[in-house]
Amino acid sequence: MLKKPTPATPEKIEQISLDALVPQNHLVRKIAKVIDFEFIREAVAPLYCPNNGRPAEDPVRLFKIMLLGYLFGIPSERRLVQEIQVNLAYRWFLGMGLTEKVIDASTLSQNRRRRFNDSEIYQQIFDNIVEQAIGKGLISGRVLYTDSTHLKANANKGKARNEQRIVEPSQYVDALNQAINEERELNGKKP
Repeated sequence: MLKKPTPATPEKIEQISLDALVPQNHLVRKIAKVIDFEFIREAVAPLYCPNNGRPAEDPVRLFKIMLLGYLFGIPSERRLVQEIQVNLAYRWFLGMGLTEKVIDASTLSQNRRRRFNDSEIYQQIFDNIVEQAIGKGLISGRVLYTDSTHLKANANKGKARNEQRIVEPSQYVDALNQAINEERELNGKKP
């Protein structure tokens, strides 16, 4: 007899480890393993008033948040904050607990635009991270080529058309099975 799953309830208390929920091969783990972000505190200290105003947001966390937005292609600070709210790997990378409130998008924006924008801090932080990456062997002096072909955008809303495509559930299951087989092959196991 199949057992019916117990529905999740807001009152249910479970003891979990956030560290155990983030995959070992996740990009944020790889970054955290080799980059020490603590230098940021000293670098931004002159941009903060030491004896006036309310307690500041952690500058290391602010820059890590901006790094997450860049690395994962999240162009909106509002959307970035929403993603941090639900993404366990992002919370882990930022040193946040599950119940800790994520900062306001406006706080992130105001710090970025008012506190850091008219300084060389972004360049200093970037340079330091690159130097750490070189020191850990993540970056070498090889040449990188890119294609910078300019294409005319087809943004005419009058020419746009929506197409309805039928996706069978079996296609999704097939894709899942293919991903499992690829991972098994990578680990030297039979499909």
